[in-house]
Amino acid sequence: MPSIAVEIPAVDAFSLGAHVWYPQTLPAQGIVLVHPATAVPERLYFAFAEYVAQRGLIAVTYSYRGIDGSRPPVLRGFRARMRDWADLDVEGVTRWARERYPSLPLYAVGHSFGGHAIGLCESTNLLRAAVQVASHAGSMRVVSDRRERARVTLLMHWVAPPLTRLAGYMPGRSLGLGEDLPAGVLLEWSRWTRLPNYFFDDETLDAEARFARVKTPILSLGFDDDLWATPMGIDVLVSRLRNAPVTRREIASIRSDAGSIGHMGYFRQRSGAFLWPETLDWLLCAGAANGVASASPPGAAGAAQAGEPRSAATTSCLITPP
Repeated sequence: MPSIAVEIPAVDAFSLGAHVWYPQTLPAQGIVLVHPATAVPERLYFAFAEYVAQRGLIAVTYSYRGIDGSRPPVLRGFRARMRDWADLDVEGVTRWARERYPSLPLYAVGHSFGGHAIGLCESTNLLRAAVQVASHAGSMRVVSDRRERARVTLLMHWVAPPLTRLAGYMPGRSLGLGEDLPAGVLLEWSRWTRLPNYFFDDETLDAEARFARVKTPILSLGFDDDLWATPMGIDVLVSRLRNAPVTRREIASIRSDAGSIGHMGYFRQRSGAFLWPETLDWLLCAGAANGVASASPPGAAGAAQAGEPRSAATTSCLITPP
Protein backbone atom coordinates (compact mmCIF):
# COMPACT_ATOMS: atom_id res chain seq x y z
CA MET A 1 0.00 0.00 0.00
CA PRO A 2 1.42 3.44 -0.89
CA SER A 3 1.94 6.00 1.84
CA ILE A 4 1.90 9.78 1.86
CA ALA A 5 4.62 11.70 3.71
CA VAL A 6 3.16 14.38 5.98
CA GLU A 7 4.21 16.64 8.83
CA ILE A 8 2.16 16.51 12.01
CA PRO A 9 2.28 19.37 14.53
CA ALA A 10 3.03 18.42 18.11
CA VAL A 11 1.24 20.23 20.91
CA ASP A 12 3.95 22.91 20.90
CA ALA A 13 3.85 23.10 17.05
CA PHE A 14 7.11 21.17 16.60
CA SER A 15 6.90 19.42 13.23
CA LEU A 16 6.96 15.60 13.35
CA GLY A 17 7.86 13.60 10.26
CA ALA A 18 5.16 11.04 9.52
CA HIS A 19 3.49 8.84 6.91
CA VAL A 20 -0.21 8.13 6.35
CA TRP A 21 -1.21 4.81 4.83
CA TYR A 22 -4.62 4.70 3.12
CA PRO A 23 -6.68 1.62 2.23
CA GLN A 24 -7.41 1.04 -1.45
CA THR A 25 -11.10 0.74 -0.73
CA LEU A 26 -12.82 3.71 0.88
CA PRO A 27 -14.44 4.72 3.13
CA ALA A 28 -11.94 3.61 5.78
CA GLN A 29 -13.20 1.72 8.85
CA GLY A 30 -11.06 3.74 11.24
CA ILE A 31 -7.59 5.09 11.88
CA VAL A 32 -4.73 3.37 13.74
CA LEU A 33 -1.94 5.46 15.25
CA VAL A 34 1.37 3.62 15.66
CA HIS A 35 3.37 5.07 18.56
CA PRO A 36 7.02 3.96 18.28
CA ALA A 37 9.52 2.61 20.77
CA THR A 38 12.62 4.45 21.96
CA ALA A 39 15.44 4.92 19.40
CA VAL A 40 13.56 2.98 16.72
CA PRO A 41 13.35 4.28 13.13
CA GLU A 42 9.91 4.78 11.62
CA ARG A 43 10.54 2.18 8.90
CA LEU A 44 10.23 -0.66 11.43
CA TYR A 45 6.48 -0.01 11.44
CA PHE A 46 5.93 0.28 7.69
CA ALA A 47 5.01 -3.38 7.11
CA PHE A 48 2.50 -3.30 9.97
CA ALA A 49 1.02 -0.06 8.61
CA GLU A 50 0.63 -1.67 5.18
CA TYR A 51 -1.25 -4.55 6.79
CA VAL A 52 -3.54 -2.14 8.66
CA ALA A 53 -4.34 -0.43 5.35
CA GLN A 54 -5.05 -3.80 3.72
CA ARG A 55 -7.60 -4.40 6.47
CA GLY A 56 -9.43 -1.22 5.47
CA LEU A 57 -8.12 1.24 8.05
CA ILE A 58 -5.89 4.29 7.80
CA ALA A 59 -2.53 3.89 9.54
CA VAL A 60 -0.25 6.67 10.77
CA THR A 61 3.45 6.12 11.50
CA TYR A 62 5.81 8.85 12.72
CA SER A 63 8.96 9.65 14.69
CA TYR A 64 9.32 11.40 18.03
CA ARG A 65 11.18 14.70 18.13
CA GLY A 66 14.92 14.19 17.79
CA ILE A 67 14.52 10.82 16.04
CA ASP A 68 14.72 9.79 12.38
CA GLY A 69 12.33 11.95 10.31
CA SER A 70 11.78 14.33 13.23
CA ARG A 71 15.48 14.93 13.87
CA PRO A 72 16.81 18.50 13.68
CA PRO A 73 19.90 19.29 11.55
CA VAL A 74 22.02 19.39 14.72
CA LEU A 75 21.10 17.07 17.59
CA ARG A 76 23.80 18.28 19.98
CA GLY A 77 22.12 20.57 22.47
CA PHE A 78 18.61 19.83 21.15
CA ARG A 79 16.22 20.16 24.09
CA ALA A 80 13.81 17.26 24.60
CA ARG A 81 12.89 14.95 27.44
CA MET A 82 11.32 11.51 27.29
CA ARG A 83 8.13 12.88 28.85
CA ASP A 84 7.91 15.39 25.98
CA TRP A 85 7.42 12.48 23.60
CA ALA A 86 4.19 11.63 25.42
CA ASP A 87 2.96 15.06 26.47
CA LEU A 88 3.76 16.89 23.23
CA ASP A 89 4.27 14.35 20.43
CA VAL A 90 1.84 11.50 21.11
CA GLU A 91 -0.73 13.96 22.43
CA GLY A 92 -0.28 16.09 19.32
CA VAL A 93 -0.55 13.18 16.88
CA THR A 94 -3.73 11.96 18.59
CA ARG A 95 -5.36 15.40 18.53
CA TRP A 96 -4.33 15.86 14.87
CA ALA A 97 -5.93 12.55 13.91
CA ARG A 98 -9.15 13.38 15.74
CA GLU A 99 -9.38 16.76 14.03
CA ARG A 100 -8.45 15.44 10.57
CA TYR A 101 -10.71 12.37 10.67
CA PRO A 102 -13.51 13.35 13.09
CA SER A 103 -15.98 10.74 11.84
CA LEU A 104 -13.64 7.72 12.09
CA PRO A 105 -13.10 5.49 15.12
CA LEU A 106 -9.63 6.13 16.52
CA TYR A 107 -7.28 3.36 17.68
CA ALA A 108 -3.64 3.18 18.76
CA VAL A 109 -0.87 0.59 18.91
CA GLY A 110 2.04 1.57 21.14
CA HIS A 111 5.40 -0.21 21.10
CA SER A 112 7.39 -0.15 24.36
CA PHE A 113 7.51 3.59 25.22
CA GLY A 114 4.62 4.08 22.81
CA GLY A 115 2.57 1.93 25.17
CA HIS A 116 3.75 4.02 28.11
CA ALA A 117 2.42 7.09 26.32
CA ILE A 118 -0.99 5.45 25.97
CA GLY A 119 -1.12 5.37 29.76
CA LEU A 120 0.26 8.88 30.22
CA CYS A 121 -1.74 10.84 27.64
CA GLU A 122 -5.06 12.49 28.41
CA SER A 123 -6.08 12.01 24.77
CA THR A 124 -6.07 8.22 25.20
CA ASN A 125 -9.72 8.47 26.20
CA LEU A 126 -10.44 9.66 22.65
CA LEU A 127 -9.49 6.15 21.46
CA ARG A 128 -11.97 3.34 20.96
CA ALA A 129 -9.31 0.78 21.94
CA ALA A 130 -5.52 0.48 22.19
CA VAL A 131 -2.76 -2.13 22.20
CA GLN A 132 0.45 -2.03 24.21
CA VAL A 133 3.20 -4.12 22.60
CA ALA A 134 6.14 -5.10 24.84
CA SER A 135 5.34 -2.19 27.15
CA HIS A 136 6.71 -2.54 30.66
CA ALA A 137 8.01 -0.57 33.61
CA GLY A 138 11.66 -0.26 32.61
CA SER A 139 13.25 -0.53 36.04
CA MET A 140 16.39 -2.66 36.08
CA ARG A 141 14.91 -4.86 38.80
CA VAL A 142 12.34 -6.37 36.43
CA VAL A 143 14.99 -7.70 34.00
CA SER A 144 15.09 -11.31 35.19
CA ASP A 145 18.05 -12.49 33.09
CA ARG A 146 21.11 -11.65 35.16
CA ARG A 147 23.52 -11.20 32.27
CA GLU A 148 21.10 -8.91 30.45
CA ARG A 149 20.41 -6.93 33.61
CA ALA A 150 24.14 -6.45 34.17
CA ARG A 151 24.69 -5.43 30.55
CA VAL A 152 21.84 -2.92 30.44
CA THR A 153 22.71 -1.53 33.89
CA LEU A 154 26.28 -0.94 32.76
CA LEU A 155 25.06 0.84 29.64
CA MET A 156 22.22 2.88 31.13
CA HIS A 157 23.84 3.84 34.43
CA TRP A 158 27.57 4.04 33.78
CA VAL A 159 28.31 4.36 30.06
CA ALA A 160 25.49 6.28 28.39
CA PRO A 161 25.03 9.23 30.83
CA PRO A 162 28.64 10.49 30.82
CA LEU A 163 28.95 9.82 27.09
CA THR A 164 25.77 11.80 26.48
CA ARG A 165 26.94 14.72 28.58
CA LEU A 166 30.24 14.74 26.71
CA ALA A 167 28.75 14.53 23.21
CA GLY A 168 25.66 16.65 23.85
CA TYR A 169 23.44 13.76 22.68
CA MET A 170 23.39 9.96 22.89
CA PRO A 171 25.29 8.58 19.83
CA GLY A 172 23.24 5.39 19.59
CA ARG A 173 24.02 4.77 15.92
CA SER A 174 27.76 4.74 16.51
CA LEU A 175 27.32 2.24 19.35
CA GLY A 176 24.90 0.02 17.42
CA LEU A 177 22.09 0.83 19.85
CA GLY A 178 19.49 2.20 17.45
CA GLU A 179 18.86 5.83 16.61
CA ASP A 180 20.71 8.69 18.28
CA LEU A 181 18.83 10.25 21.18
CA PRO A 182 18.53 13.81 22.49
CA ALA A 183 20.53 14.21 25.68
CA GLY A 184 17.49 15.03 27.80
CA VAL A 185 15.71 11.88 26.65
CA LEU A 186 18.59 9.57 27.55
CA LEU A 187 19.27 11.22 30.91
CA GLU A 188 15.62 11.11 32.00
CA TRP A 189 15.30 7.51 30.80
CA SER A 190 18.46 6.55 32.69
CA ARG A 191 17.12 8.12 35.88
CA TRP A 192 13.80 6.30 35.60
CA THR A 193 15.52 2.92 35.20
CA ARG A 194 17.10 3.40 38.65
CA LEU A 195 13.71 3.79 40.36
CA PRO A 196 12.02 0.62 41.74
CA ASN A 197 8.74 1.35 39.94
CA TYR A 198 10.21 3.25 37.01
CA PHE A 199 8.51 6.59 36.24
CA PHE A 200 5.71 5.85 38.70
CA ASP A 201 8.23 6.86 41.40
CA ASP A 202 8.94 10.22 39.71
CA GLU A 203 6.74 12.69 41.59
CA THR A 204 7.18 15.33 38.89
CA LEU A 205 5.45 13.11 36.31
CA ASP A 206 2.39 12.04 38.33
CA ALA A 207 2.21 8.88 36.22
CA GLU A 208 0.13 6.96 38.75
CA ALA A 209 -2.78 9.41 38.51
CA ARG A 210 -2.43 9.73 34.75
CA PHE A 211 -2.67 5.98 34.19
CA ALA A 212 -5.67 5.81 36.52
CA ARG A 213 -7.69 8.25 34.38
CA VAL A 214 -7.52 5.96 31.32
CA LYS A 215 -10.79 4.12 30.64
CA THR A 216 -10.09 2.91 27.10
CA PRO A 217 -10.01 -0.91 26.56
CA ILE A 218 -6.40 -2.06 26.28
CA LEU A 219 -4.74 -5.24 25.04
CA SER A 220 -1.27 -5.79 26.56
CA LEU A 221 1.03 -8.12 24.59
CA GLY A 222 4.16 -9.72 26.02
CA PHE A 223 6.52 -12.33 24.56
CA ASP A 224 8.21 -15.15 26.41
CA ASP A 225 11.63 -14.42 24.89
CA ASP A 226 11.60 -10.67 25.60
CA LEU A 227 14.42 -10.05 28.06
CA TRP A 228 13.25 -6.50 28.82
CA ALA A 229 9.45 -6.57 28.93
CA THR A 230 9.20 -9.43 31.40
CA PRO A 231 5.88 -10.48 32.99
CA MET A 232 6.95 -8.67 36.18
CA GLY A 233 7.66 -5.47 34.29
CA ILE A 234 4.36 -5.66 32.41
CA ASP A 235 2.51 -6.30 35.67
CA VAL A 236 3.96 -3.14 37.22
CA LEU A 237 2.73 -1.13 34.24
CA VAL A 238 -0.77 -2.52 33.65
CA SER A 239 -1.60 -2.65 37.37
CA ARG A 240 -1.74 1.15 37.24
CA LEU A 241 -4.47 1.04 34.57
CA ARG A 242 -7.03 0.68 37.34
CA ASN A 243 -10.03 2.02 35.45
CA ALA A 244 -9.37 0.50 32.04
CA PRO A 245 -10.53 -2.94 30.88
CA VAL A 246 -7.17 -4.66 30.27
CA THR A 247 -6.67 -7.93 28.38
CA ARG A 248 -3.26 -9.52 29.06
CA ARG A 249 -1.61 -11.95 26.69
CA GLU A 250 1.80 -13.68 26.81
CA ILE A 251 2.78 -15.05 23.40
CA ALA A 252 5.08 -18.04 22.89
CA SER A 253 7.98 -17.23 20.57
CA ILE A 254 7.89 -20.71 19.04
CA ARG A 255 4.78 -19.66 17.15
CA SER A 256 6.92 -17.35 15.02
CA ASP A 257 8.38 -18.75 11.80
CA ALA A 258 11.72 -17.33 12.91
CA GLY A 259 11.45 -19.00 16.32
CA SER A 260 11.89 -15.69 18.14
CA ILE A 261 10.08 -12.41 18.74
CA GLY A 262 11.87 -10.60 21.56
CA HIS A 263 11.37 -6.91 22.17
CA MET A 264 11.35 -5.80 18.53
CA GLY A 265 10.11 -8.77 16.53
CA TYR A 266 6.36 -8.14 16.70
CA PHE A 267 6.53 -5.51 13.95
CA ARG A 268 8.68 -7.56 11.57
CA GLN A 269 6.91 -9.28 8.68
CA ARG A 270 8.02 -12.72 9.82
CA SER A 271 5.72 -12.31 12.85
CA GLY A 272 2.91 -10.52 11.06
CA ALA A 273 1.13 -13.51 9.59
CA PHE A 274 0.14 -14.93 12.98
CA LEU A 275 0.22 -11.86 15.24
CA TRP A 276 -1.25 -8.94 13.31
CA PRO A 277 -4.64 -10.45 12.36
CA GLU A 278 -5.38 -11.32 15.98
CA THR A 279 -4.45 -7.82 17.11
CA LEU A 280 -6.57 -6.05 14.50
CA ASP A 281 -9.50 -8.36 15.19
CA TRP A 282 -9.29 -7.50 18.90
CA LEU A 283 -9.01 -3.77 18.23
CA LEU A 284 -12.07 -3.73 16.01
CA CYS A 285 -14.11 -5.89 18.36
CA ALA A 286 -13.18 -3.95 21.51
CA GLY A 287 -13.63 -0.67 19.66
CA ALA A 288 -17.10 -1.65 18.46
CA ALA A 289 -18.13 -2.64 21.99
CA ASN A 290 -16.69 0.57 23.41
CA GLY A 291 -18.47 2.60 20.75
CA VAL A 292 -21.80 1.05 21.70
CA ALA A 293 -21.13 1.78 25.38
CA SER A 294 -20.12 5.36 24.64
CA ALA A 295 -23.38 5.90 22.77
CA SER A 296 -25.54 4.44 25.57
CA PRO A 297 -27.94 6.65 27.52
CA PRO A 298 -26.69 8.03 30.87
CA GLY A 299 -28.44 5.38 32.93
CA ALA A 300 -26.86 2.52 30.99
CA ALA A 301 -23.41 4.05 31.17
CA GLY A 302 -23.42 4.52 34.93
CA ALA A 303 -20.89 1.76 35.57
CA ALA A 304 -18.47 3.26 33.09
CA GLN A 305 -18.79 6.67 34.69
CA ALA A 306 -17.91 5.08 38.00
CA GLY A 307 -14.56 4.00 36.56
CA GLU A 308 -15.52 0.41 35.62
CA PRO A 309 -15.17 -1.15 32.16
CA ARG A 310 -17.49 0.67 29.81
CA SER A 311 -19.01 -2.43 28.28
CA ALA A 312 -19.14 -6.06 29.28
CA ALA A 313 -19.02 -6.80 25.57
CA THR A 314 -15.34 -5.92 25.61
CA THR A 315 -14.59 -9.19 27.37
CA SER A 316 -16.07 -11.16 24.46
CA CYS A 317 -13.27 -9.99 22.12
CA LEU A 318 -11.35 -13.23 22.39
CA ILE A 319 -8.13 -13.97 20.55
CA THR A 320 -6.61 -17.33 19.72
CA PRO A 321 -4.69 -18.66 22.74
CA PRO A 322 -0.91 -18.98 22.34
